[in-house]
Amino acid sequence: MSTPTMDEAAKVLADPSAYADDERLHAALTHLRANNPVAWVDNPPYRPFWAITKHADIMAIERANDLFLSEPRPLLAAAEVDDALKAQMEAGMGLRTLIHMDDPHHRKVRAIGADWFRPKAMRALKVRVDELAKRYVDKMRDIGPECDFVEEIAVNFPLYVILSLLGLPEDDFPRMMKLTQEMFGGQDAEHQRGDSPEDLLAVLTDFFNYFSALTASRRANPTEDLASAIANGRIDGELMSDVDTLSYYVIVASAGHDTTKDAISGGLHALIENPGELKRLQENMNLMPTAVEEMIRWATPVKEFMRTAAEDTEVRGVRIAKGESVYLAYVSGNRDEEIFDDPFRFDVGRDPNKHLSFGYGVHFCLGAALARMEMNSFFTELLPRLESIELAGKPELSATTFVGGLKHLPIRYSVR
Repeated sequence: MSTPTMDEAAKVLADPSAYADDERLHAALTHLRANNPVAWVDNPPYRPFWAITKHADIMAIERANDLFLSEPRPLLAAAEVDDALKAQMEAGMGLRTLIHMDDPHHRKVRAIGADWFRPKAMRALKVRVDELAKRYVDKMRDIGPECDFVEEIAVNFPLYVILSLLGLPEDDFPRMMKLTQEMFGGQDAEHQRGDSPEDLLAVLTDFFNYFSALTASRRANPTEDLASAIANGRIDGELMSDVDTLSYYVIVASAGHDTTKDAISGGLHALIENPGELKRLQENMNLMPTAVEEMIRWATPVKEFMRTAAEDTEVRGVRIAKGESVYLAYVSGNRDEEIFDDPFRFDVGRDPNKHLSFGYGVHFCLGAALARMEMNSFFTELLPRLESIELAGKPELSATTFVGGLKHLPIRYSVR
């Protein structure tokens, strides 16, 4: 088989710095959707893959979860990182979260935490979420008239929510925040511990050491929290393996915090940049549910997941060989002109809004209802009290190819 020709625009998908430059990123993705929607990408240090940039194709691949598998390459990482994680897994101490798994094992593991994110559990948690939302809007008032919204508000609010759900003590929250930033900020010079596979493995080891002690504690003395449900979760009558148990904590504690931080800060930035939409929402707070969906579409905290073809197949007439990987570009699907009217317009009343920010199919985000509730609570508390707001400096986006968003949002404001 001859090597496919590569469209230079597709290189942005394997370039962490491109995700810190919205204009550059979206210009390339707009080109790919129109001209090369299934594009070959060979850009070291990453192994080659097919970039899928159209909304319909992403959804079709997500539905075909028996043909397109999460294992062995669920997300884009440098080849040496892929190899290091594989070696660690073979040694019995790797990272295997829900995003790494396929059915039937994925379905069984997902069920262990699923009840904690159902409507009944969300209603029970709402009092705590509303309380935390008020705490952080009060903090904005107290530290104003300027702050870095990401570092002082957006990072902390969802972290407190998810770690409260897990049942962790507040004294441990700063440690979890730092580890989360190091894991998802591994491609960003400001947040990474280092730039080698060994540095990433060291972050995972710190996570695992913390949660190993937590597992032992919750098995000896179970409590009424998500941490206990994970520690005592069983698959086919047996306790989960150490790898699956520890990985479950990691994905809940980190993804459940960092992605919501990105959506909240990206949403506020969009409201600042679109003052007419901010005024519209303040004057009609009944629009909050659609506004939250639009903020999540706009920010797209999870940029991609990957799948590997289990058999030879085709996508949009392009042959995908067994063993080749496809890159599901959610950030592109969320701007697809065939799905969204005027996709580059921020519209707090957008309906329908079939965004892909939570994924689709069997891997639809377990914590989607919680993220929506957190954002609704926060902006429902903030907007009636917000008298003015503007940028106080240049916003900065993280360099990433996986999860990311604003890392700095300097604002000047007045909150009652």
